Amino acid sequence: MTRTAAFFDLDKTVLATPSSLALARPLLAAGLLTRADLARSASAQLAYVLVAADHRRSERVREQLSRMVDGWEVTRLQEVVEKAITTFVEPHVYLEAIELITRHHAEGADVVIVSASSDDVVAPIARLVGADHVVASRMAVVDGRYTGAIEYYAYGPAKAAALRDLAETHGYDLARCWAYTDSVTDLPMLEAVGHPVAVNPDRALHRLARRRGWEVRRFARPVPLLPRRQLSAGLLALCAAAGLAGWWLIHRSRRRSRGRPGRPA
Repeated sequence: MTRTAAFFDLDKTVLATPSSLALARPLLAAGLLTRADLARSASAQLAYVLVAADHRRSERVREQLSRMVDGWEVTRLQEVVEKAITTFVEPHVYLEAIELITRHHAEGADVVIVSASSDDVVAPIARLVGADHVVASRMAVVDGRYTGAIEYYAYGPAKAAALRDLAETHGYDLARCWAYTDSVTDLPMLEAVGHPVAVNPDRALHRLARRRGWEVRRFARPVPLLPRRQLSAGLLALCAAAGLAGWWLIHRSRRRSRGRPGRPA
């Protein structure tokens, strides 16, 4: 039997903000970033957050981050990221993304996070949200420190190539797979699957999605997550609460339409 997978971009798709911005404060506190580093990268990051992430802006962000990590100790970065997950990353995770991940797992599909960010940042976040596999950029390392060079950049066409490699390795039928992203720069990834979905898309992707008849979704509820062992129960409780609230609103509306007002607010 062929298998299926759901491929999720990370920044602004699973997370409401770029992972680099979510981790800026703990990296600064750990001494890995300086205020000068933050000042130099601020314009690149703000352009990525506030404006559509075209190839030029994405390349600028990559260059800034590459220069910043030059000389960092790998284990130090990993320690900072692991400690920062709960406080600085969880509050930016979209509840809608978690609901989709849960649904895809329930349907028997694997979930894969596909991101241009470094694998040392992406992998812990992928574990947090329950992903099965990760595709992420790899930084060159010499003597336990980053050199600033990028060995593999998971961006643009490279994401689509990674999907095809995973499909061959794990037996995925890409025609039955899903892909979720916010940026037109991920067009190759969207075109590689049978079910492309634009999530909070930039203008270029939104126009393209409408023209091609692709699904467009809006994520708007970044919320703190429960510990992973409590995640499924927590989501069920949240969904039940949402369903109960919806039932109550409908019931009250019907009562008012029949001339019997509901309870006062």
